[in-house]
Amino acid sequence: MKQSIIHIALLVEDYDEALNFYVTKLKFEIIEDTKLSEVKRWVLIQPPGSSGCNLLLAKASNDQQLSTVGNQTGGRVFLFLETDDFFRDYNNMLAHKISFVREPMVESYGIVAVFEDLYGNLWDLIQRTS
Repeated sequence: MKQSIIHIALLVEDYDEALNFYVTKLKFEIIEDTKLSEVKRWVLIQPPGSSGCNLLLAKASNDQQLSTVGNQTGGRVFLFLETDDFFRDYNNMLAHKISFVREPMVESYGIVAVFEDLYGNLWDLIQRTS
């Protein structure tokens, strides 16, 4: 048997606002952006060069969903963005005024820092030691 996780739903307040952040500031690529109804779209994005799991931007559609935008994991780091050049991406994020809540640290597994996306979700930016 072979299985894989192909999408992770990320609740957002607005599709275009989220796309602007992920595409402009993080340099993610749009895989698909299909209108499903007047209010719902199928929006898939991924980091540049990625061939694995991607993000499905899901617009919050009720009060319960809206209350969890930016805090889908109860304040823990939610997503992990691996890079082949930590300081290239870290400096690009700083230039785009992305907020880091934990500065870069060298750990046994590599270099890591924690940043917030536009809604406050916590991400690890990580370059693993080879």
